[in-house]
Amino acid sequence: MHVAPEKIIEEKLRIILAEKYISADLYDKRTDVKMDITHIEYPDKSFDVIYCSHVLEHVQDDLMAMREFKRILDNDSWAIFMVPIAANITIEDPAVTDPDDRLRLFGQKDHVRINGLDFKERLENAGFDVEQTRSRDFLSMNEINLMGITEAAGDIYSCKGA
Repeated sequence: MHVAPEKIIEEKLRIILAEKYISADLYDKRTDVKMDITHIEYPDKSFDVIYCSHVLEHVQDDLMAMREFKRILDNDSWAIFMVPIAANITIEDPAVTDPDDRLRLFGQKDHVRINGLDFKERLENAGFDVEQTRSRDFLSMNEINLMGITEAAGDIYSCKGA
């Protein structure tokens, strides 16, 4: 499952995975499935791989979404999550609904939180075994700069379902 698919990645994965590839989004009509990731309408253990990049900062109840991803991930399968990290601990306030207030507090009009360095712990609390990899662990500084990867956006959270 590819959540909120990036066009270039989707094109590549569709070629490689063919009918095994499923894209999902709440709003994008191009995707295979319209989906609220806090209430996923698939049975337990129905996916081998989940890729969700820069989505959870837009979801009001990200912990529920994480638990749902854990539920639908098959044993010995894996998920990749990426979010911008811009604080020591996650900062959120569900009462903030005005886009201008969200921009001021969370850095973007459609963000509902600032994810913190505790993001790994939040995934673990949802039941995942998590390995955190930083872009500098496998890319040179020249490659990081060339691709425009910021320190806040470069961490990859690899999660096991079992």
